Amino acid sequence: MTTLLALDTATEACSVALLHAGRVTSRYEVIPRLHAKRLLPMVRELLDEAGVSLQAVDAIAFGRGPGAFTGVRIAVGVVQGLSFALQRPVLPISTLAVIAQRALREQGARQVAAAIDARMDELYWGCFVEREGEMCLAGMEAVLPPEQVALPRAGTGEWFGAGTGWGLASRIPVQVQGSDAGLLPHAEDLLTLARFAWERGEALDADQAQPVYLRDNVASVKK
Repeated sequence: MTTLLALDTATEACSVALLHAGRVTSRYEVIPRLHAKRLLPMVRELLDEAGVSLQAVDAIAFGRGPGAFTGVRIAVGVVQGLSFALQRPVLPISTLAVIAQRALREQGARQVAAAIDARMDELYWGCFVEREGEMCLAGMEAVLPPEQVALPRAGTGEWFGAGTGWGLASRIPVQVQGSDAGLLPHAEDLLTLARFAWERGEALDADQAQPVYLRDNVASVKK
């Protein structure tokens, strides 16, 4: 039976989740700037609770961004370290998709416009539609000013807004039936998406665990 470990540090929230013997357990804390300190202890707590060793893990899933630059890098660094040591594959999962998946789980929203406050007067934006329990991207993820976001042209029906970007709802020209600007990614939902990816054979080698920032100039090299 598959054992998957999932972790996310892309926003203010730090969370880990474990699938083992068909049971899901998780840890979730909103701890800005403390992710590096708490992430590995949270993993250890989860494994100890389940009575599982790291060697039993078949793959490690992580929130690959977009999100806070430092937070995404923490997740990538930890995942690469664990994956290389264990010789296990990785499953990169979109942070926006994780937010949409949480909105499905908690709000029953089947069409979600996920938005993360990207600072610099911009949003990370992605629209997701539920298909057989999985929130799937409709269109493309992007970083752009709130005034420029839009729903998919082919989209119909009600949409729900989720993520910190909806704190700027007054500037978003999109009609939604409700929104939750306090909804942060949770590793439990990341794990759900990772299970779909694992079943499709989308696991990658550890050296392919790369962050996705959407911004090309986030980490430019000084000349």
